[in-house]
Amino acid sequence: MFTGLVEEVGAIKSVQSKGEAMVISITASTVTQGMKLGDSVAVNGVCLTATQFDRSSFTVDVMPQTYRHTNLSQLRSGSRVNLERAMAANGRFGGHIVQGHVDGVGTITGIKQDQNAVVFEITPMQKSLFKYIIPKGSITVDGISLTVVRADGQRFSVSIIPHTLAETVLAYKRQGDTVNLECDILGKYVEHLLAYGKGKPKEEHSGDEGLSSGIDMPFLMKNGFV
Repeated sequence: MFTGLVEEVGAIKSVQSKGEAMVISITASTVTQGMKLGDSVAVNGVCLTATQFDRSSFTVDVMPQTYRHTNLSQLRSGSRVNLERAMAANGRFGGHIVQGHVDGVGTITGIKQDQNAVVFEITPMQKSLFKYIIPKGSITVDGISLTVVRADGQRFSVSIIPHTLAETVLAYKRQGDTVNLECDILGKYVEHLLAYGKGKPKEEHSGDEGLSSGIDMPFLMKNGFV
């Protein structure tokens, strides 16, 4: 589990690709401290496993499923990436619950200054994600825990303070670039639990097709709400 608080920005040292499988080596200094073989590291918000490491770099494998559903396929030698180690049991929970399981990819469609902040406008490629994107709610953008400022069903906005901009890959992002998106896990669990047994399994649905929540008067009475 991660918190969405980026520890450092690493640089891609090398990328080896064979079809949709990748082996990526990343230059880093903070996340390699105390690293052990098999440790989890969030790379641009994607949970990956360290397969080799030394004091200044580590290597991860990217499987085809991850290649297809994240922006890691766009990484090249020299690309910058956000890095975060898995949360320690005695660590502070400064962001929100982040699994490192990307829900989809978004495109940056606008960047504008708002006094001391910079507002990023992002358009998800999957419109179905908007049921989880709530104004003032949490969302993970390239591994960064952020608060949704606005969402209209087509795009959403996040406001970035100078420190976050300077310490993450957002400093290198431009309009048209892509970002990995992970929605707040709480909404996904609530949806699944309420829909369980109420029709087709979630994976059989597509696009923006929804599932019945299963909340009705008998449900509320049975569970002590009425």
